[in-house]
Amino acid sequence: MLLDNTDAAHQWVARKGAMTLPATATTSPSTTSGKVDRDAVPDFIPMPDEATPDITDEGDTLKDLDTKSFADFNVLPSIVQALETQGITHPFPIQALTLPVALRRQDIIGQAKTGTGKTLGFAIPILHDIVSPTDPAFETRPLAGQPQALVILPTRELAVQVASEIRKAATGSGARITEVYGGRAFEPQIDELTRGTEVVVGTPGRMIDLMKRSFLKLSAVRTVVLDEADEMLDLGFLPDVETLLSRVPATRHTMLFSATMPGQVVALARRYMSQPTHIRAQDPTDQGATVKTVEQVIYRTHAMNKVEILARILQAEGRGLTIVFTRTKRQAAKVSEELSDKGFATASLHGDLGQGAREQALRAFRAGKVDVLVATDVAARGIDVDDVTHVVNYQCPEDEKTYLHRIGRTGRAGASGTALTFVDWEDITRWRTIDKALQLGIPDPVETYHTSEHLYTDLKIPRDVTGRLPIAQRVRAGLKAEKLEDLGETGIRRGKGHSQDKAGRGRSARRSGARRGGQGEGDGRGGSSRRSRNTRDDSTSHAAKTSTRRRVNRHKGRNESA
Repeated sequence: MLLDNTDAAHQWVARKGAMTLPATATTSPSTTSGKVDRDAVPDFIPMPDEATPDITDEGDTLKDLDTKSFADFNVLPSIVQALETQGITHPFPIQALTLPVALRRQDIIGQAKTGTGKTLGFAIPILHDIVSPTDPAFETRPLAGQPQALVILPTRELAVQVASEIRKAATGSGARITEVYGGRAFEPQIDELTRGTEVVVGTPGRMIDLMKRSFLKLSAVRTVVLDEADEMLDLGFLPDVETLLSRVPATRHTMLFSATMPGQVVALARRYMSQPTHIRAQDPTDQGATVKTVEQVIYRTHAMNKVEILARILQAEGRGLTIVFTRTKRQAAKVSEELSDKGFATASLHGDLGQGAREQALRAFRAGKVDVLVATDVAARGIDVDDVTHVVNYQCPEDEKTYLHRIGRTGRAGASGTALTFVDWEDITRWRTIDKALQLGIPDPVETYHTSEHLYTDLKIPRDVTGRLPIAQRVRAGLKAEKLEDLGETGIRRGKGHSQDKAGRGRSARRSGARRGGQGEGDGRGGSSRRSRNTRDDSTSHAAKTSTRRRVNRHKGRNESA
């Protein structure tokens, strides 16, 4: 028998008459389950407008790959040694297929799911081709010190992640890697570019800002990489990408990588690339989904009971790092705060946070200081953490692509994972569209509450858990244990009364990068040009407050006289 009684949420729902609670929700056991039957899902799920690749990993193409090292693909010994130091000895399929073509400086379109090693697929060819300051030929090279490679990505978090991976492969080579993206102060990035760099990794908005100020010079660029191209297109960055491509030499080596490859992305690639080779390192029986390694569970839930359900899911057996996705920034902050009140070590990640707070949350999550990250879709493409065991769609995703990107945060590199989706009553139509596209077989999810029997059996939740984490289990250091760095964030004044709040939000941080409606979470194009306007706004606000205070005092004086 479950320990929890019907709570205020149930009472409110019953009082409003929005739905009728099933008897099995609070009394008798139920044989109903929200699990997707993986055996019933078709092996092949064709994605719309998917282009046909030139090279795939089907058949015996990658036979005995687990016995080969990077040296077998003619990778420089210094890079092989750097990778071995990181424990990377055998190439992934996308790397094995890409390297022979890319090392010949032939344009490629690389397709593989996120988390399968695409980064090294283009990082190694980049490092092969650049001339670093430790090379004797560097001083005599024309335009020495100017960027030789450009890696363009859609989000700040992805830029940080990719730059880190390239640095690991470049250890000992002397190559300098520079990150440029919005939310950080211009000055440190300008200083690095002025001192000289070989590889620039960043978002298109900040790259264009630095290029227009003549700090980012593209005349010496020999290699351009467009990573997560489908996301770049969805976010509306095509004009920015075209601007950057128009400024680099036409003889460049271009590589485009993406998890999905719809026809419009291929059309973009062929427009700006020279006879590209389309490579797909992805099992065609697992195309576009992670059903092979991820247990998918779908529940119909009520908004007022979601946190109670989630609190119990977070106490399931074997639960490790967990990402909870919401549709809105406000919802992300709210859910994180409610879970924190229940004793869980949480952090939120959304566009209203300053860049320092966003990076603090990610570092704390990767280090295990917090084990629950509540995020908007800004994190769907930017988080690469191997130990994520659970992903929770707190709100139904917008479409099947968003659903796949979200649940792709777990079950990475062959590991198993669990992906749960909460479907509100008003989202049933949206969910049915997703279910039909992915052929999951659950168009009408089972109605679920925190007292439902199947919730505990589906997810191996102990029967004695409550809605709060026991004090004895609150062992994680928490978000405060991770230092909040001062990044000199754009648009944030540092004077008295204008410091960031505890969540890392600045008065102008919310506006930093907000362009073309809703893109502020991705690129974060600079906000320094708004400082004068912010100062006027602050001055006006201060004057208004002073005037109000004077009127209140005068009114108070008249009352006392009376």
